[in-house]
Amino acid sequence: MDPEKSVIGLELGSTRIKAVLTDESFEVLAQGDHVWANRLENGIWTYSEKEIEEGIRACYKALKEDVKNRYGITLKKVGAIGISGMMHGYVPLDKDGRLLTAFRTWRNTITGEAAEILTERFNFNIPQRWSIAHLYQAVLNDEPHVKDIAYLTTLAGMVHLRLTGEKNMGIGEASGMFPIDSSTFSYNEAFLERFDELVEEKNYPWKLKEILPEIKLAGEEAGQLTAEGARFLDPERDLEAGIPLAPCEGDAGTGMTATNSVRVYTGNVSAGTSDFAMIVTDHEMGVHREIDMVTTPSGAPVAMVHCNNCTTDINAWVSLFSEFASAIGKPMSSGELFTLLFKKALEGDPDAGGLLNYNYYSGEGVTDLNEGRPVFLRTPEASFTLANVMRSHMMSALSTLKIGLDILIGEEKVRVDKLYGHGGFFKTPGVGNRFLSAAAEAPVLLMETAGEGGPYGMALLALYMIAKKDDESLEEFLDNRVFKDAPVSRIMADESDIQGFREYVARYKKSLPVEEKAIETLEL
Repeated sequence: MDPEKSVIGLELGSTRIKAVLTDESFEVLAQGDHVWANRLENGIWTYSEKEIEEGIRACYKALKEDVKNRYGITLKKVGAIGISGMMHGYVPLDKDGRLLTAFRTWRNTITGEAAEILTERFNFNIPQRWSIAHLYQAVLNDEPHVKDIAYLTTLAGMVHLRLTGEKNMGIGEASGMFPIDSSTFSYNEAFLERFDELVEEKNYPWKLKEILPEIKLAGEEAGQLTAEGARFLDPERDLEAGIPLAPCEGDAGTGMTATNSVRVYTGNVSAGTSDFAMIVTDHEMGVHREIDMVTTPSGAPVAMVHCNNCTTDINAWVSLFSEFASAIGKPMSSGELFTLLFKKALEGDPDAGGLLNYNYYSGEGVTDLNEGRPVFLRTPEASFTLANVMRSHMMSALSTLKIGLDILIGEEKVRVDKLYGHGGFFKTPGVGNRFLSAAAEAPVLLMETAGEGGPYGMALLALYMIAKKDDESLEEFLDNRVFKDAPVSRIMADESDIQGFREYVARYKKSLPVEEKAIETLEL
């Protein structure tokens, strides 16, 4: 194993920071992770700057130790590094690179007024979680820090800055901050001007374009690891400076890359703490609150359905069952219990027997809710069995996604030739992908990397930067080199599953006033 011909892909996800070391034959050689969780502080979903710094170092240290244990080698130099993170959110920095507010994650739904105004002004959907919505909401709130912003970035962009000193990011990540013009691979100039006009009376000492990151395309070098950056990542000082860094990307871009979903008419669904579907398209969409327009790491337009809530509620219920198992003297590991309960869901009635679940730990833009309260519902005559309980949770995790997909595929006639799945929701074979197939009413494909797509996708983008041939596109690199012989499983839900999901979502939409009432009456 030659570390200098390998790359590190590191992703700051919602529940784990994960890193992989991948070699030039695209095999994962070692990995490390660090578990963390966001917190609701003063009405803001956030991670502290200390947690971010300590988490990255802990993850890198775990990777470094795995390399040492497996190969007897101390990591000192690699071919390239790539950083990824949760897309969107709000990271305003001053001229010295210091955070001006607590990091506001994608999960926040506190920018409704700003998102509505910007969507109308641009005639382009601006979701609440986008960085520009957070910035404009801070403007509307007259937050004093806004005048001091020297650089507006994302979580991945902030870490990239710490490692390289460079104020740039990949175009896919940038597309979750502000709308992109895919014909010029740059920010939409007309929208930049319209935003500056909106805030003109505030007399801020900046124009929007001046504080946004420089855009980089996949394959371009985005800086090199500085001596300070090397010490930040590896306080033990074994890691050497001078390593090139790929453009940082969001979890959407790394998911597309890890599932070979960057070609037109190809889609992927990432399902974990949140879930989102991304389909590379060949035409513009109408303005739908449920649909984002972002890009691939190469800048191609992508229609995206993003949902804030997916597996968090499932995790809570599995924890409850784990507690019960321990109470009766039959403790089970987390992996065993998830597998058992996920497979049990396949035994349920197609529509979950009349049960209904809202998995809203936070607000949900697709259903226009600014807060969340987990709610489980049933009528007295509903079939209240373990199989139906779990089936309801599995379907609930994908229900808001289905609402968006029905608009994308049904109304906008977006063509989908292939739909790949990745993320923790798909770790139990034949379960998560079957439910997704029923929701999307399309075949779903899984690769062996489905459970850990993010850091692997970022590693592939780093490898593309240092190993691409002349004029070799990212699509060609993935098709002809990375995934040429990759084993893929394919599943198509049967008609009863599809019809059952339709009935479940119809009941789900009809009963949304219950969730609204829960938000109104149950104070946090």
